[in-house]
Amino acid sequence: MTDSEVMAKLQAVITKASPKPVDWKSVTQETTIASIGFDSLSILDLIYDIQQSFGLEFDAEEMAGVKTVGDLVRFLQSKQPA
Repeated sequence: MTDSEVMAKLQAVITKASPKPVDWKSVTQETTIASIGFDSLSILDLIYDIQQSFGLEFDAEEMAGVKTVGDLVRFLQSKQPA
């Protein structure tokens, strides 16, 4: 998947899962996951939703270094089957 394909799919998942409305016009690759409404508890729900939507399996601990939307896009691309 390309960056834009991952981002579009991710946008749908985050919009559905976010505890607050997300202004996607202001979200960039540098936007932090925390700034769009996810804390340590709600991120676990988001991880589950991402796994379901993308058809992936990974441990939540693997996402320890994921802080921004761009990090998340790159992480998901690295998990895609070749």
